[in-house]
Amino acid sequence: MKRIAIQSDDFDVADELAALEALGGGGVASFTGVVRGEGGLVALELEHYPAMTQAQVERIVGDATARWPLLGVSVIHRFGRLEPGARIVFVGTASRHRTAALESCAFLIDWLKSHAPFWKKEHFESGVTQWVEARDEDEAKAKGWQA
Repeated sequence: MKRIAIQSDDFDVADELAALEALGGGGVASFTGVVRGEGGLVALELEHYPAMTQAQVERIVGDATARWPLLGVSVIHRFGRLEPGARIVFVGTASRHRTAALESCAFLIDWLKSHAPFWKKEHFESGVTQWVEARDEDEAKAKGWQA
């Protein structure tokens, strides 16, 4: 099972987990990212080029399935204007053993955080907007997965 969705609509975490659990493996790992509301943030706006984003996410999911013995993987990333508390990303992996599920899930979210082609703009209650820059710590985590 491989599910990749780049969408504006919200998603149901329970449905995604149920689909992965139904594969009969011994381990399911997941990460759900939520828009933070600190510092007066009222919205996070995500933009992307659909064909490029889909191709890049497909490639990294392929890398994960080649590296770990996965029974299933689900990657959902939202775009558009999202308010604090909104789900922004879901990564779920299923394998016969916990190590493969946990490591592949971490690999995928580290890659999405640092390399997925999304442009993020923060909107604050003061009316100020600013583009989000890549963080060194996110880059370092992604580099840690290089073979």
